[in-house]
Amino acid sequence: MKKYFKLLRVEQWVKNLFVFVPLFFSGNIQNIDLLSKSIFAFIIFSLAASVVYILNDYNDIEADRKHPEKRRRPLASGAVSKSQAIAIFVGLIVADIALVFFAQIYFQKSLWKFATIIGSYFVMNLAYTFRLKHVPIIDISIIALGFVLRVLAGGYITGISISQWAILLTFVLALVLAIGKRRGELINAQVSGKTRRALDGYNVQFADIALSISVTLAIVCYLMFTLSPEVQARFHQRVFYTVIFVVFAFLRYLQQTLVYNRTESPTKIVYRDRYIQATLLLWVAAFLIQIYFKK
Repeated sequence: MKKYFKLLRVEQWVKNLFVFVPLFFSGNIQNIDLLSKSIFAFIIFSLAASVVYILNDYNDIEADRKHPEKRRRPLASGAVSKSQAIAIFVGLIVADIALVFFAQIYFQKSLWKFATIIGSYFVMNLAYTFRLKHVPIIDISIIALGFVLRVLAGGYITGISISQWAILLTFVLALVLAIGKRRGELINAQVSGKTRRALDGYNVQFADIALSISVTLAIVCYLMFTLSPEVQARFHQRVFYTVIFVVFAFLRYLQQTLVYNRTESPTKIVYRDRYIQATLLLWVAAFLIQIYFKK
C-alpha cells in the first residue's frame, strides 16, 4: 500500500489541518458537533487535494522522470500504472462528492458554500496544473490561495466567522512556505539544472527578499490579529505574548533556509526540526491556556 499512499501524498495532508483554524481560534474545540464537522472538512479536503496531486503527477510524468527526486514518485517510477492512477482519480472524485452529500444529510445543514470552496479549489488547481504553475509569482500566489480556501472551508462548514487578519495571515504564511520551496529549487538548480519553467522568473536574491518581506508581513498580521478587539475580548489580553513563539519559529525557519541553505520543502523542515516543533507545541499550549483557562 506504500506506493498508493505516496501517490495520494498522504504526508501532505498535514496542510489540510488549516480547516481546523476557525474552530481552534473560536475556542470551540470541545464542541463535538463543530469538531465532527471540521473532521469531515479535513477528510473531504484531503481527498480533493489527493485528486489534484494525482492529476499533477499524471501530467508531469515525463518531466518528473528527469528530476533527481521526483523520479521516485509512483507514476514517474512506474510503481503505479497510468490506468491504476486514473481509476483511483475517478474513485476519489466520486467519494468526495458522496461525502459532501452525506455530510449535508448527516448535519442537516446546507453546505453549498463549503462545496463551492471545494469546487473552486479543484478548478483553481486544474488551471495551475496545466498552465499557471509555469507563470512566476502567479504560481506561488495560487499555492497561498489554496491555504486560504482551506481556512474558509473550515469556517463555512462550522458556521464560524473568520477574522480578516486571520485570512491575511494564512495567505502570507503560505507565501512564506511557497517562496521557501522555490528558493530550495533554485539552489538545487545550480547543480542539477532547472526542473520547473517558472524558475526562469526567480533568482536566489529575489527569493531571499520576497521571503523576508513575507515573514515580516506574517508577523505583523499575527500581531494585529492578537491585538484586534474581537480577539482581545474573546481571549485574555495576554494572548499578545504568544507573538514570542511566532517570531522564534520564523527566525528558526529563516536560519535553516538562509544560513544553512536547507533546500528541502518547508514542510519537511518542520517535520525534522525539533526547535520549530517545540516552539509550535508551546504556542499551541499557550493559546489553549488563553482560550480555555482565560480566568
